[in-house]
Amino acid sequence: MTTFVDRVELHIAAGNGGHGCASVHREKFKPLGGPDGGNGGHGGDVILVVDQSVTTLLDYHHSPHRKATNGKPGEGGNRSGKDGQDLVLAVPDGTVVLDRQGAVLADLVGQGTTYVAAEGGRGGLGNAALASARRKAPGFALLGEPGRAGEIVLELKTVADVALVGYPSAGKSSLISVLSAAKPKIADYPFTTLVPNLGVVTAGSTVYTIADVPGLIPGASQGRGLGLEFLRHVERCSVLVHVLDTATLESDRDPVTDLDVIEEELAQYGGLGGRPRVVVLNKVDIPDGRDLAEMIRPELEQRGYRVFEVSAVAHSGLKELSFALAEIVAQARAEKPKEEATRIVIRPKAVDDAGFTVTLEDDGIYRVRGEKPERWVRQTDFNNDEAVGYLADRLNRLGVEDALMKAGARAGDGVAIGAEDDAVVFDWEPTMMAGAEMLGRRGEDHRLEAPRPAAQRRRDRDAERDEAQREFDAFNPF
Repeated sequence: MTTFVDRVELHIAAGNGGHGCASVHREKFKPLGGPDGGNGGHGGDVILVVDQSVTTLLDYHHSPHRKATNGKPGEGGNRSGKDGQDLVLAVPDGTVVLDRQGAVLADLVGQGTTYVAAEGGRGGLGNAALASARRKAPGFALLGEPGRAGEIVLELKTVADVALVGYPSAGKSSLISVLSAAKPKIADYPFTTLVPNLGVVTAGSTVYTIADVPGLIPGASQGRGLGLEFLRHVERCSVLVHVLDTATLESDRDPVTDLDVIEEELAQYGGLGGRPRVVVLNKVDIPDGRDLAEMIRPELEQRGYRVFEVSAVAHSGLKELSFALAEIVAQARAEKPKEEATRIVIRPKAVDDAGFTVTLEDDGIYRVRGEKPERWVRQTDFNNDEAVGYLADRLNRLGVEDALMKAGARAGDGVAIGAEDDAVVFDWEPTMMAGAEMLGRRGEDHRLEAPRPAAQRRRDRDAERDEAQREFDAFNPF
């Protein structure tokens, strides 16, 4: 059964925003007390958080579909809906977030680092929030926006200081087991290690982590063996350690050739050219291994490598190797630039930036694209004429109608707002008006404009008196 997973495709969906409520306050002797519809709650976000207690992506391999909760709709009595709960997903330190095309969205390193992978939808405004001096009693509310949804890829790149690379059965697992407290699987056949192993090494005052990368063979960078799956785990390491088998039983192999092959694979993978290299000649406890190590050591040192002869079985040469690696790691840490606190950069939009574009497409449709128009369309209930009129007002104030006229649109031309797969298409009429708007100004309820009975009776008496005075003046010219 798989216990280590370092790459998964995750299907995520943020919560939808709750719809606003269209409600009118009612009480005794006051049946139309004004709008009191509450706002809908915001949908929950999907958030990735680094947790160092998590070491694998196995949970997301078994459950790749994750969704945050939706916001609750608003209610009458000015009661707003409850916000949806954020979905927090714990990921290992060193997780890289990519989109389906392979572009890096975030590199999560360090305990507590967070990334909002999908934002929840906004809650719709209730008719109480939409009321104004001109629109005293809106008979509509805005719909909640859908939350963001899509697929992301999570890749785990091990955060270690030292990486052990080499052919299968070169002794990497044995070496990491004696240098640290790690307990990897050790056997006398190739590809024993199927997952990267991590260990913690203490050398004097320096504490560093060491990892072995399994399955490097010729062609690993093109997908042969297991190398391509685990080469990413060496990207963050400060030093690469070549573990060479000086007692191999294969007649067509020798340590120097093995080193050249692994270096070629690392070069083809890319990004590792400037890392310090150390060569470990392993299995020198075997007589033939000792002789071969003494024979090839001058050639390796001539190439500029620091060479150590060790035996994981006999525990010889380990102390020198451990302190040498600690020295290189300490130097790399000292040269690493200090991490600066995250700066918040505010980039306000230009004052004259309307935030939308109008383009004429080949089929004669004028397409409007922009964050505001598309969001307003998603919030509109097209079964409500008053809501459609409110949308027309907003688009007109934003300047969409003027932009359409400048683009050459005429009455009756087709206009689409939004992307091709999720657009609202209509025949454009300048200064669009919904059917309900013919009765008066948009959003007005004339029942609330009715005068008080006493005032109306006074107006009626005054009108009757004026009419009687006019009739008297008509019959008495003097």
